[in-house]
Amino acid sequence: MSVAMVIATHPVLACADAVEAAVKDVADLQPVFMSTAEKQQALRRLAVVEARLAELRLRVLAASGEVGEQSGARDAAAWVAHETRTDARTARADWHLAKALEQRQTVAVGMREGRVSPTQARVITASLEALPAHLGPTLACEAEQTLVGYAAHHPPRELRHLGRRILEVVAPEVAEAEESRRLEDEERRAREKSSLRFRDLGDGRARIAGILPTSVTERLKTYLQAYTSPRHHSHSCPGEPAGTPSGGPFERMPQHRAYARAFAALLENLDPDGLPEHGGDATTVMVTISLEQLRAELATAGILTPGGDESVSAAQARRVACQASIIPVVLGGDAEILDVGRAQRLFTRAQRRALRLRDRRCRAEGCTVPATWTEAHHLRPWSEGGPTDLANAINLCAHHHHRIHDRSYEHRLLSSGDVRFHRRT
Repeated sequence: MSVAMVIATHPVLACADAVEAAVKDVADLQPVFMSTAEKQQALRRLAVVEARLAELRLRVLAASGEVGEQSGARDAAAWVAHETRTDARTARADWHLAKALEQRQTVAVGMREGRVSPTQARVITASLEALPAHLGPTLACEAEQTLVGYAAHHPPRELRHLGRRILEVVAPEVAEAEESRRLEDEERRAREKSSLRFRDLGDGRARIAGILPTSVTERLKTYLQAYTSPRHHSHSCPGEPAGTPSGGPFERMPQHRAYARAFAALLENLDPDGLPEHGGDATTVMVTISLEQLRAELATAGILTPGGDESVSAAQARRVACQASIIPVVLGGDAEILDVGRAQRLFTRAQRRALRLRDRRCRAEGCTVPATWTEAHHLRPWSEGGPTDLANAINLCAHHHHRIHDRSYEHRLLSSGDVRFHRRT
């Protein structure tokens, strides 16, 4: 007589069986016969079910560290990618989200209840990971609860923007300084990761590919839009694509092609004799900053660009002030405009020529970059009332010009006239 062995099925597997059976039951049904109201209801409810199933799957994945070890795979993510024929990058992203949800129970509960989609969960966890660690777990918990609440009303793109500004909601007293630190770190990484490559295609064309800091890209767009502006062409109409930047007959073309022609025209109109003197002329920009921000070491400023209002650190704004023609807009309480200055070129051609003759090279200690490839810098910042004269000027290469505005370094003027740098401890 055989004894039937009854093996209990784990509730998670029973759930998978039930879901699979329920989906099979409607496999041959055609939604075309559903009413509009039924389709709307189904789409909403299925999105909730997807979020709940995704949270359950991620919960299992987070607890499956031994799965990879048993099969010889690198980890559970690699095993899942192979077994389910999933892209390895997708499986790896799921693994990171699964581990993040172990620490972010409010987000996990939101997914479990269908209030937070997987994409929203990724945005929220990324925003929380970007919070400064020194602010502590209590503040992070408050930020998590706030962002999960926002998920009920905002799609991932808006939620990402809210996540970047979450400190203004949960800790407004430190938001300004932390935002300044974040912007400075972002700007430094952008400089370190920037690249520009040229590839000759062999048919009279070349491919340019690059990743540049946003401030550099916006400056280039300003130049190119000046060449592609419809006002420069007598036959252009508002809203139409720009014409030929060379001033010839108006020609309709896509914006990216107009930019390409404008770039060629920009290079043709550059004065080669002027380029080594100051690295070319920077664009005229409007910088908005309050009196308090202008005086603070950690602060932010706004720059009006063709792409809209951009936030930069106050240090970046001060670097722009060294090289660019700027229009400072100083704000008081309630953002009222206290003063709108005039655009001004901080160093004249004659002054830059005299600086080249005097300094001969970048005046950073040990630097041998020739003066023709340097930029004029105010020893006493222009934003603090420093005069634009030779006694307050020094030549620095682009690397050391960034360094002298970098708060992570201290600098000292030596008796020789050189500048010595060292990292703050």
